[in-house]
Amino acid sequence: MLADQNVGKSTLLNQLLGQKVSITSRKPQTTRHRIMGIHTEGEYQAIYVDTPGLHMEEKRAINRLMNRAASSSIGDVELVIFVVEGTRWTPDDEMVLGKLRDNKVAGGAGDQ
Repeated sequence: MLADQNVGKSTLLNQLLGQKVSITSRKPQTTRHRIMGIHTEGEYQAIYVDTPGLHMEEKRAINRLMNRAASSSIGDVELVIFVVEGTRWTPDDEMVLGKLRDNKVAGGAGDQ
């Protein structure tokens, strides 16, 4: 899952898995490392990766480190869930979308 900071990636992960595996808070930048959760249904498994929120503010080393952790996840997965806040589109959302475009992420199920 990739998104701006504090839009609900960790909450979504917990809901998808039916249990709390990722910490949630109203405070931005709560998730600082990739968190993985596995959902098994019959003979199939999905591994979800919760990432730190991507953001344009990179003045501090911790911000750069979190951005790197999130960005590097793009190449490690088969599908990216791009999470956005439903009520507004922000410059940080545009930046995340740009990172997805830069990595040639498919736009639909028919893309190869």
